Amino acid sequence: MSTDISKVKALTFDVFGTVVDWRSSITQEGTSLGAEKGVEADWTRFADAWRGGYEPAMRRVRTGEHPWTKIDVLHRAILDGLLDEYGLSHLTEDEKDDLNRVWHRLDPWPDAIAGLERMKGGFVIAALSNGNMSMLTNMAKNAGLPWDCILSAELARHYKPDPEVYQTAADLLGLRPDQVMMVAAHGHDLEGARAAGLRTAFVHRPLEFGPDRTIEMPALDTFDLTATDLLDLAAQLGT
Repeated sequence: MSTDISKVKALTFDVFGTVVDWRSSITQEGTSLGAEKGVEADWTRFADAWRGGYEPAMRRVRTGEHPWTKIDVLHRAILDGLLDEYGLSHLTEDEKDDLNRVWHRLDPWPDAIAGLERMKGGFVIAALSNGNMSMLTNMAKNAGLPWDCILSAELARHYKPDPEVYQTAADLLGLRPDQVMMVAAHGHDLEGARAAGLRTAFVHRPLEFGPDRTIEMPALDTFDLTATDLLDLAAQLGT
């Protein structure tokens, strides 16, 4: 795999799992809510079940089975299917809405902010997530993520890895696809970006899905760059 990245001017980042630790964040929120409401449940399993509905829900939109629907709405539909099982069906509508917005309040990985700040010194850095604009904006505000701009699949009305998402991002940045590098912890996202002409950087998040589902590092020549975290990626990029 070629590693000549001299033309790259902007870095676009997957967010869920790459920049923020959704699993720990949702587990903590569930634990707090359970303590407040007197509900005992396996909140880590709850987090996994909620996230587990994410890809199938997006796939139904991507294949045309459902019309365009933003992630907040998909997340709420998945949550509604879990409420009875986890003893949360008695929540008020406002409480359910607030719980659904936990995705707006996710905490970053420990290296994320420092790594992003370093890369921001040499490149335009932008979120490029399937999350909707309000979610990504609130998340950045809450977590202190220093994006130069926020780009969402909502702008293309497609979900990654559809090529329209990456092409729209490059166009909105005023760049050719090969001047943009997609950064993600998920191979399928990077493969979609590469097919659309973007450069690619894999960031290893071995514990995204917990210690029982450890993610292996891909072969070093699979993508343009492969990094252990965002600080390592910043160093490889010379920032």
